[in-house]
Amino acid sequence: MDSIPTLELVTHGVAKGGDAVARDSEGRVVFVDGALPDERVLVEITETKKGFARGRVLEVLEPSAHRVDPLCAEVNNGCGGCDMQIATVDHQRDLKVKVVTDALERIGKIPTDQLPTLSTVTLPESGYRTNVRCVVVNARPGFRSRGSHDSVIVDGCDVAHPLIQDLLGSAGSKSAKFDGCTEVTLRVGAATGDRMVIASPNAKYLSVPDDVIVVGADELAEGKRAWIHEEVAGRTWRISAGSFFQTRPDGAQALVDEVRKSIGVLPSDARAFDLYGGVGLFAGTVFADDTRVIMVEQNESSVADARINLADLDTTIVRSKVETWSPRRADVVVADPARQGLGRNAVSRIAETDAPVVVLVSCDAASLARDAGLLARKGYQLDTVTLVDLFPMTSHTETVSRFTVS
Repeated sequence: MDSIPTLELVTHGVAKGGDAVARDSEGRVVFVDGALPDERVLVEITETKKGFARGRVLEVLEPSAHRVDPLCAEVNNGCGGCDMQIATVDHQRDLKVKVVTDALERIGKIPTDQLPTLSTVTLPESGYRTNVRCVVVNARPGFRSRGSHDSVIVDGCDVAHPLIQDLLGSAGSKSAKFDGCTEVTLRVGAATGDRMVIASPNAKYLSVPDDVIVVGADELAEGKRAWIHEEVAGRTWRISAGSFFQTRPDGAQALVDEVRKSIGVLPSDARAFDLYGGVGLFAGTVFADDTRVIMVEQNESSVADARINLADLDTTIVRSKVETWSPRRADVVVADPARQGLGRNAVSRIAETDAPVVVLVSCDAASLARDAGLLARKGYQLDTVTLVDLFPMTSHTETVSRFTVS
């Protein structure tokens, strides 16, 4: 049997996804899982390509000054959900700023001297997640190992909201048993106390407390509706099983605050487009009362929720893909796309509005950078970028960026 290749490397940077970056003796880039920048580590090579390799830490020979022991025992047991628990919280945020900045320079082709200084909004580091997806093994929930399909059964989760912690239970817990399931999604309303389990492939055999709303993936496919409620920005939001909502209400509030700040003061009777509007979070919170708001959203479940959530407002809701939507002139565009970002077609639609201000919410540094480059080609200049640290202990980045006509 061939021996597993190992290398001793010195890391010097960080990549999107949280891996540290090093170079081997031939100058090839190696992405190292489990390392921080400025460490000397013994690395097991797990993947080799023509231009790069990937590996994972076997031993930390010289640790970074920012390295700490993970607070959550499940990380040491192999859970891959919180890949940044090996660093102090402040250093985690510094690394995320670096990832975003590097992406804007390298992918977005924005010159260093034209990059705005990134500001950061911090949020509590534990007990925050109100939405988690678990694998199920022998009726017990768990998470995936990092970079693997292997399952790690857990007795808890340090970043999960207490209402979810109770459903995760422990080895001897009788609070929830997910018999017959291969996967479950747990969603709760932190302010309302609502709880819901979405069970796959079905919910025929699971056992949960009486207050928990239960729906099977098979039932959703047949058209059944189920939802919880959450409170953010002084409003109550209906969130259906098939609808997206931010995974922490204080994070949703932080995004509302940053988007509102980025919009600034609009003229009287302004027109605004809220693209990828979801259940109506921004359409219902960030605009002045006299602004004519048109929300565009493709997902049927989210549109149904938005019609309930925005019923008291004079908001026009359009069910459409942004890429095929027919734009009109606007004073501002707010866009909150999924991880893949806007892309060329959506940027073209935005440019056709002639909006002097575009506010982009991005959940991926690479897609933000690409979209910033595409917007620049349409005459938009990147004015501000704010990192909203929605997911402490992970490498996930969330940003709010303001673009204006250059």
